[in-house]
Amino acid sequence: MPFVFQAAVYPERPGCYIMKNESGRILYVGKSKNLRSRLRSYFQTNHKRKRLRQLVEEIASIEVMLVNNEAESLLLENNLIKIHKPPFNRALKKDNSGYAYLHMTAERLPRLDVYYRDRRPAAVRAASAAAGEKKGEAPPDKEQRFGPYRSSRFRNAVMEFVADHYRLRTCTTMPKRVCLLYHIGRCSGVCEGKISEQAYRETARQAAELLLRHGDDLIAAMYGKMEYYAERLQFEEAASMLRHIRVLEQMPAKQIVDREALVDQDVLYFGEERVLVAKVQEGMLRDFDLLALDTGLGDAACDRFLVSRYSAERPHELIVNRIADPRMVRSLLHRGGGPPVKITQPKRGLKYELLQLCRENYEYRLQRELQGC
Repeated sequence: MPFVFQAAVYPERPGCYIMKNESGRILYVGKSKNLRSRLRSYFQTNHKRKRLRQLVEEIASIEVMLVNNEAESLLLENNLIKIHKPPFNRALKKDNSGYAYLHMTAERLPRLDVYYRDRRPAAVRAASAAAGEKKGEAPPDKEQRFGPYRSSRFRNAVMEFVADHYRLRTCTTMPKRVCLLYHIGRCSGVCEGKISEQAYRETARQAAELLLRHGDDLIAAMYGKMEYYAERLQFEEAASMLRHIRVLEQMPAKQIVDREALVDQDVLYFGEERVLVAKVQEGMLRDFDLLALDTGLGDAACDRFLVSRYSAERPHELIVNRIADPRMVRSLLHRGGGPPVKITQPKRGLKYELLQLCRENYEYRLQRELQGC
C-alpha cells in the first residue's frame, strides 16, 4: 500500500527524519530546520531523478527525531547516517566525513590535527581491535579534543587561526631544519631550536585553553586578542584576527546531541502510560523508543520498568525524570551482576536538557499515536 503523506502530522521545527520500507529497513536519513516543509517537498514534486522517485516509492513509514536547533539536526544526521548506512544516503557514510573534531596530540611537541570519532558501539570497536583493525582508532585519552565543527570550512578556519597566532607545528614528522612556514611566520621553528621545547609546549597549552572555550567565550577571547594587537599598533595581526572572528561567529548554536563522553547513558522520560527511552552512547544520541508502561502504580511503575528492562544489561548511567525509590532500584539491578549503575534525576544542566528533549519527543510521538498516525 503506498505511503500517504499527511503534512499536518509533522511539526514545523528542526529535526531529523528516518524513512523506512515495509520491512522496517532504514532507506534514508535527512535533516531540516523545518521538518514539515522538507518532507512535503518529497511528495508534492514530480522528481526528475530516478533515484529520488525510487526512494519515494519504497517509503512505508517516516520516523522523526526532534531537536532544539539546526546545529543539532546537522550533527544528529551525520551520526545516524554513519550508524545505519542507509542505501539512499551517498554522503557522510565514511568515517572521515562530516563534522570532525580537532585534537591536540600527546606528542612531546604537540600539534593540532583533525580527528573523526568512531561511531560504532564499543563492543564492535573492541572486536575490530582484537582482529587487528586500526581504522577509527581513538587517540589516547590524554589528548585533548575540540568540537565537533559543523563544516570543514569552519574547522579549517580554526586550524588556520591556531597556525597564524600560535605558530604550532603542522608536520607529522619533525624535520631537522625550518621550512617555509617558519619564514612566513606560521611556525615557531621548534625543530631547529628557534624556540625552546618548554616555551613551545606552553604555547600549545595556551592554544588548547582557548579552543576549550565555547561559543561566546571563544569569540570574546579572540576580540580581546585583536584589541591587544591593535593597542600595540600590530594592525596586520589585528586584521588577521578580525578575519578569523568573522568566520568563527558562524559557530553553531549550543548542541547536546554529540558530546565527548566515555560512558553510555539511557535517558528515560516517564509519562502516565508510556516511557520514551533515548540511547546515548559515548555522548552520541542514537535513537528514541516509545514503550508501554504499567498504569495505576504511580512512580512505582517507573521503578518496575527500570528493574525489568535493565536487570540483565544496562548502560553506565540512567537519567530519569521520575523514580520512587532509587536506592532500591540500584540494589535490585546490582543483584543481577555487573557493575553498579548510576541513577540521576537532574534538575538543571546538560542532563536535564537531555530529559527536556526526550519530553518534547515523547509528547510529539504520543500525539501521533493518539491520532493513529
